[in-house]
Amino acid sequence: MLKKLIIVALASSLFTGCASVPMESEAVSAKAKLFSPPSDGNAGLYIYRSSGLGTALKKDIWVDGKCLGETAPNMFFYEEVKGNTEHKISTESEFSPNDLLLNTESGNNYFIKQYMKPGVFVGGAGLEKVDEKEGKADVSELEMAKKGVCSK
Repeated sequence: MLKKLIIVALASSLFTGCASVPMESEAVSAKAKLFSPPSDGNAGLYIYRSSGLGTALKKDIWVDGKCLGETAPNMFFYEEVKGNTEHKISTESEFSPNDLLLNTESGNNYFIKQYMKPGVFVGGAGLEKVDEKEGKADVSELEMAKKGVCSK
């Protein structure tokens, strides 16, 4: 019985606490939250993670196979990609990456929410496209993370 309690306590600790990643300055974050149109021929991606389940976990994000960085609660990334193209946004999960395919149009911004979900050993992560109104409201409450190295 004691072993089971220890295992449950260790597993629970993975979903408590708070992970952190390097953050951009307030000025850079504020500029991104103006939601300006992307540069000519490009689309903008706001990839974000709110608080909730799995606050102690950091999860990698890739765009078209390129590492964007690790996520933590209450942060976002902004990345411009070629418009009028399909892009693959991937997140690290428990056993294999979870992918979201997104067809973009030049001049538009897109909002992708990363969410944590329970796993067998550690929490997993998923991605979902959200509408502009919800995405802007969510990102407005978050701070921008520095792009960096993924854990894998």
